[in-house]
Amino acid sequence: MSSTRSEHDMLGEISVPADVYYGAHTARALVNFPITRETLADRPHLVTALATVKEAAARANAEVGALSPERAAAIVQACAEIRDGRLHDQFVVDLIQGGAGTSTNMNANEVIANRALELLGHARGDYAQLHPLDHVNLGQSTNDVYPTAVKLALDRHLAELLGALAALREAFANKAIEFADVLKMGRTQLQDAVPMTLGQEFGAFAATLGEDEQRLAEARLLLHELNLGGTAIGTGLNARPGYRERAVEHLRELTGIATLVSAPDLIEATQDVGVFVQLSGVLKRAAVKLSKICNDLRLLSSGPQAGFGEITLPARQAGSSIMPGKVNPVIPEAVNQIAFEIIGHDVTITLAAEGGQLQLNAFEPIIARALTAGLDHLTAGARVLAEQCVRGITARREHLADLVAASTGLVTALSPVLGYETACTLALEAHRTGRPALELVRERRLLTDAEVGTLITPQALTGGPSGT
Repeated sequence: MSSTRSEHDMLGEISVPADVYYGAHTARALVNFPITRETLADRPHLVTALATVKEAAARANAEVGALSPERAAAIVQACAEIRDGRLHDQFVVDLIQGGAGTSTNMNANEVIANRALELLGHARGDYAQLHPLDHVNLGQSTNDVYPTAVKLALDRHLAELLGALAALREAFANKAIEFADVLKMGRTQLQDAVPMTLGQEFGAFAATLGEDEQRLAEARLLLHELNLGGTAIGTGLNARPGYRERAVEHLRELTGIATLVSAPDLIEATQDVGVFVQLSGVLKRAAVKLSKICNDLRLLSSGPQAGFGEITLPARQAGSSIMPGKVNPVIPEAVNQIAFEIIGHDVTITLAAEGGQLQLNAFEPIIARALTAGLDHLTAGARVLAEQCVRGITARREHLADLVAASTGLVTALSPVLGYETACTLALEAHRTGRPALELVRERRLLTDAEVGTLITPQALTGGPSGT
């Protein structure tokens, strides 16, 4: 048997390996775009989304009489197999490509067509029986298929990220309860400010993650407006009447996303990538805030002897090839780097969105690559941070108590009784002499021990029970 089969496209004949499911256009794309070595197969949610769109289209085309029941059934079965995880290795085109995603769409068309041909009892490449364009791509264009598939893939990525952030938030919330009675000094501009509890600090981490979950959920809903059925520029050319409505209805059924709707203006929706810019901005917000939390974890655990040393992160690996006993905060550092990547991706997405012209944005492939990578990496980072770091954090309780007792920040709690000027004098002398401010208060008999005790209870210092 020949190890290749001959296929043709508008440019002429081309040899394709006999055992593959893709065809001529994909083969040319492999030559044209050896860019990142990341392929569609590296984004299984996108492959699944492409198959879902093609299945919905086949069902809709059959219902409006544009596609025979036999061909439709074969296409539907081929798509169902891909949605179940089969043939993903046949989605081989690079994620970065010219043509606004045409190579991605054609890769999907060809794989589905050749698998459908097998199901009908024909050889791969026998396109007279079932054609990648005439049948699999019927009533469609890259310009409505690709963005629709990207949105569906992003929805799945967001579902995973929201789950990971919820678990991380819960981990911080549990630590807030565990550390509810641990008094410490709060800091502003890295200087001692006023007392708080470690539980309040970790509770704030949980709260900020909760805010980002809400913002991401809002952005997720914006992905559910689709331009499927608009074909090339949104006019719906070559799509049968009723196809658009039925295709979206089938997408709702196949994905379980009840909020999928057809855009009110398909021409606008085909050229607009604002939803991706919006999502990128919200993703960047979440990444920046999570990175700030990691900065705090690294700072609070610094030392441990010559730094803050307030908390201990779980040791995950040796920290140095030369310094014995050194342990680094490697998990927060990894999450920091994910945030840096997402911030850079946001610039890329912004430029790609701005670079669109007239009725189409040609740069959606780089937008899709950047968003899917950022969502995937932040999901992994949030999971690792929860499992390998936050859940194992311990408080250095005695050290924290000593820091509070020695800090001039306690003077702030006394200033309403002593007056600001007296309190300031005490603080300056404490700084100059290194003596605890409370020792000076007692020495000068400015307050009784009972009065001091009332003013510096954890409840008085922190505004009430913490970690709840």
